[in-house]
This record gives sequence, structure tokens and C-alpha cells, in this order.
Amino acid sequence: MPKLTIDGIEIEVEPGLTVLQACEQAGIEIPRFCFHERLSIAGNCRMCLVHMERAPKPIASCAMPVGEGMVISTDTPEVRKMRKGVMEFLLINHPLDCPICDQGGECDLQDQAMGYGGDRSRYQENKRAVKDKDLGPLIKTIMTRCIHCTRCIRFATEIAGVQEMGATGRGENMEVGTYVEKALTSELSGNMIDLCPVGALTSKPYAFTARSWELVKTESIDVLDAVGSNIRVDTRGAEVMRILPRLHEDVNEEWISDKTRFACDGLKRQRLDQPYVKRDGKLSPATWDEAFAAIAERLKGVDGKKVAALAGDLADCEAMMALKDLMAAIGSPHIDCRQDGAKLDPAARAGYLFNTTIAGIEHADACLLIGTNPRLEAPVLNARLRKRFLMGKFPIAAVGPHQDLTYDYDHLGDGVEILKSIANGRHDFAKVLKSAGKAMLILGQGALARRDGAEILGLAREIAESRGMINDKIGWNGFNVLHTAAARVGGMDLGFVPGNGGRDTEAIVAGAGDGAIDVLYLLGADEIDMAGLGEAFVIYQGHHGDAGAHRADVILPGAAYTEKNATYVNTEGRVQRTRLAAFPPGEAREDWTIIRALSAVLGHTLAFDDARMLRARMVGANSAFIKVDGITPATWKPFGRNGETGTSALTSPINNFYMTDPISRASETMARCSDVRLGAKKDKTGTDG
Repeated sequence: MPKLTIDGIEIEVEPGLTVLQACEQAGIEIPRFCFHERLSIAGNCRMCLVHMERAPKPIASCAMPVGEGMVISTDTPEVRKMRKGVMEFLLINHPLDCPICDQGGECDLQDQAMGYGGDRSRYQENKRAVKDKDLGPLIKTIMTRCIHCTRCIRFATEIAGVQEMGATGRGENMEVGTYVEKALTSELSGNMIDLCPVGALTSKPYAFTARSWELVKTESIDVLDAVGSNIRVDTRGAEVMRILPRLHEDVNEEWISDKTRFACDGLKRQRLDQPYVKRDGKLSPATWDEAFAAIAERLKGVDGKKVAALAGDLADCEAMMALKDLMAAIGSPHIDCRQDGAKLDPAARAGYLFNTTIAGIEHADACLLIGTNPRLEAPVLNARLRKRFLMGKFPIAAVGPHQDLTYDYDHLGDGVEILKSIANGRHDFAKVLKSAGKAMLILGQGALARRDGAEILGLAREIAESRGMINDKIGWNGFNVLHTAAARVGGMDLGFVPGNGGRDTEAIVAGAGDGAIDVLYLLGADEIDMAGLGEAFVIYQGHHGDAGAHRADVILPGAAYTEKNATYVNTEGRVQRTRLAAFPPGEAREDWTIIRALSAVLGHTLAFDDARMLRARMVGANSAFIKVDGITPATWKPFGRNGETGTSALTSPINNFYMTDPISRASETMARCSDVRLGAKKDKTGTDG
């Protein structure tokens, strides 16, 4: 390990680091604009210049590798003069927009101009102006502010894998933008806003709405997919103003998807803010007592076996635990958290987890995708796959839809028979998997939510076992299920699945249609066939007036994920918690408290009075809930089913990335994105895609 001296302090660092990184390890701050830890080195802003002994001129510390015996000075009069000169150059053409710039208050250029710049400029020439670019409905551009750091270009090319950003012209005439003016097609494009060190790229939906110092910041997690990205929710009063990423190396690094970031405007539209009861065929506002009384009256004398409950994709673990206990007290075994009908096996935890873990993708050396499009189902996880792909020696093959995943892969076809040939070793890619030391597969919900989903699950297990993906000696489990619902793993862990003689989602819906189910409790379940529920009495508990609310006989207004302290388990089995950032609107309440209050009215009072007691009950149901922000490895055991499979093609469950849940469907921003993306796809293909 090389030793070097920085400002008179001798330190030892890892080989391969840059001088800038070595300085940071020594606790010395080096200003920079173009350098970013997760992007390739550009070395074009020159703000990080330092003095190196025996060097003929200043060096760019971000581009200089450390070497044995280096002597670096970072705060000499010459270095201060160089930084002041660089800042003067950067501000030659930068407009005086700070009072009206959305970056104001959290702008790197502002901060570094104060810390390292001068108090006057020697340039009297007119500032140049650059035409703004149209990057779509999410990113607002004021390109006159651009300082050509190229962070956005490198992010689009390297992380997002969408080579649509670039620079044209040279010198003063250089402009950053899309080569052909059109909306960006990446599901991660909003991260460019965070990367931009000036106000050239800002959030279009957030423009001119608030200043950073007006906002209350709450650390939480995202629930619009199953990755569980760590986020920061910024609120002003009762309104969520914006959502930003929070660093978590093992989950989302520092990226979030555009849906996570921009769908927050859906939190204030189409909200359920008071109970409703259907009277004379029409839903009418009611009090909580009236709503509970209507439910109690309908349940009076009903056999528990004619009552059922379904949990939706955004349901939190506390609410599912409470509802499961209430259904057990009523005597109903008909509960399910798999509203899409996925044939997951609740008896084997390893059979429904992303066992490799998201961070573990970087250690894999071959990958098989089955019935999934990770770019739409989990964009942040897909970026991790691309990251591993760019490291090299990572063959990827897919059985399912043929899509642009932002990295090269072999499309083996979309038929289930291909899985059989891989399982028995006859397929060419079977040999690739077998020869790999740490092979992995990713099984999507598109393969599981079919009538033969249990057989496909068994085939995937057979592939994992026969191709050497399960290796206890090195602690490697390459079998992975990629979920699309934030509630799914938590529901499976809590046992929110049919009990003895219980019906699954498909059978519950069919039972409601033919009269076998009299009362159906929907905990935010909006993705089922509402038209097939027949004459069943439907209780809907949720936060948006989506499909379930339209069908309901009684509506109980719940809280969205930004409005409660709730537990979720992501696709890899990591237990995480949201934090209350804003209170629910009107009469809406936290979900588990609604169920607890209802249980008292029904005469089946649940055995917990506060969140601490309820979480103790969750730990009793599954010890994995003890470890918050941790993963409890699952024991490998048989799951799935042997049998005949269908002949239909494997597909992804998501066609429109921007509208997958009640919150994103209520978002005007997501509606605009959907129009732009699907409209462009239709123009390109001549169909609706």
C-alpha cells in the first residue's frame, strides 16, 4: 500500500485511489464539480487542482493515481490562487440566477464560490446564452447555467445505460443535451438532477414550489416497487413536496427510480379522507362509528368461512398482522397477500426471496432471467445488473420478453420448454451456468402469476440445484425471486396466506362471484377483478379512490406510506421501516389502528394496544422481524411442484412502468410520462406497444 504525505501528514492508502480520494481519507476537503465516486473520471472542471512536489505544474487530484512517496500540498497560496482563478473562469458566463434558481441553497457552485472564489470578476464581456433543451416532463433545463462537468452524460451512459446525452461543439460553443431533441427514455433519469452541481438540470414538477430551507426532512423508504430504496421525504406542512434518494450501499446505493421520485404528487390527489357507507346503491360520507356499525351489522350471523381478506401491494406488515389475527378470530382461513395470483410457496422462505441479495449481484459470474423485465420491474436493481455487466465476464441470458435491458444478453426465447432443457443440461447456456462459480437466476412474477406458476417455480428450483447455484460451502445461493409488490415478502413472512382449507386469491374472487364468500375485506387490494365479486359485501381499506374503493360497500380511509411508521420487507428479505413525514388527510388513520378499533366493535378485540406490542406479535410470527435493516438468510428446502407446464409465452407483468399502483395512477406527473413514453413507442412501432 503506497504511503504519501498530504499537508505534512503521512498516510497509507489503498492502491488505485486518486489523490483526491486520499485527501478525503486524510480528512481534507478538496473542491470538485466533475468528479463523482460512481462515475468515470473526466478531469475537466479543474477545481480540484493541488500542488505536487517536483511536478512542473498543478495536478488535477481527481485524475492522478496515488504513488509511493508523493508529497501533496492542498492549501498553499498558489493552490488558493489557482482555485480562485478556476472559479472566476466558471463564472464568466454563469447567469446571476440564484434568487430564482431551484438549486439555490443546495448548490455546489454557490457553496464553492463562497469558499474558494473571489469577490469580483475581471471580465466585462456579455455573458453567452444557450438554448434550453427539452428532456421530457421530468427534468427542467436552463442550459446557460451549465458548466460542462459532464456528470449527466456519464450517468446516462454508464449507470442508466441509455446513450442519449452528449456534448456538441467545442470550447465556448460546447452544449450538453440530447443529440436528437426528445424525452429521455431512462427510468432513472431523475438522478441527473441530484448529480448536477449547478442549476442546469432541476426538477420540472417541483419548479418554483419551495426552498430547501422551508422543508422538513424525514428519512424513510420507498414502497412503489419491492426494492425498498432508501429515500428522504421533504414536506412543508401536510404536503409532500419532493422525494430524494438516501445513501444505502446494499440496496439502492444513491439512486432511485423516476416513479419513486416523481409520483409523490399522487399523494394529494384522489385521496380517501373520510369513511363512506353505501346507501341506496350510492356511497355516502359517514362517521367512523357508522362505518364500523355497518360492517358489524353485515357480519352478524355470517359464518367465518364465508369471510375473506386480501392484502394489496402497498400494505404494511403491521396492518397485515392485525388483519390476519382478526380473520383468525372470526374463523376465516381465506386470506392471501398474492393478489396477482403468484404461485409462491409460503412453506419455503428461500423459494420467495432474492437470496443472492441486491449487493450480492456484484459477486455473481452468470445470470439467467426468467419471465422478468427488471428494467421496468426494479430499475435500481437493473442498474446493479448493468454495473456487474460492465465489470466484465458476466454472461446473461433471458427466457421471456425480448426488451432493451441496457446491457447485452442472449435472448433464448420465451417458451417454458427452454427452462426444461436448461434444467436437464441439454441447452448450451446450461453449460455456462454449470461452469460458473457463482451463477444466479432471477425469477419474475410474470412466470409465477400463471396457472402453471407452481410448476415453473419447481423448474427454476431444479435449474438452481442442477446448475450449481446452491453452494453452502462458499455461502452462495443463486436462486432469486424478483417481486414487484412492496408488501409481498412481508405478507409471506407473516403467513398472510390461506390456512387449512383456505382459498387463495383466485378462489376468493370466484367464491365472491358465486356466493361462497359473503364478505370480502380488501386491505388496499386494487389489482383484482372487481367485476367478478358478484353480490359480496366489500370492505375497502386504503388511501386512494382506486378500483377497490369504486366497488366497496364500506370505505375505511387509511394512511399512505409517507404518513405512518410502518414495516416493509423488500425483495431480498430486508426488514425496513417508513417514517411518518406528514399526517394522513382528514379522518384517515394509520391502517393497523383501524383494524384494532374494528376488532373491538366486532367483539374480537385484538391483543395489542400499541405499535410496540404489535411488532412483538410480528416477531412471534417470524423471528426475521427482529433485525431491522438486516437480512435473515433462509434455509434451502424443496418448493414448487412437478407437473406439466403450459405453452404460452413468458411475459413481464408490467407494461406501463409509470402506472402500477394507486399512488402512481393518481399522479399527474406519471400520467404525462406515460403519455410521452407510450406515445413515442406507438409512433415508433405503429401500435400501442
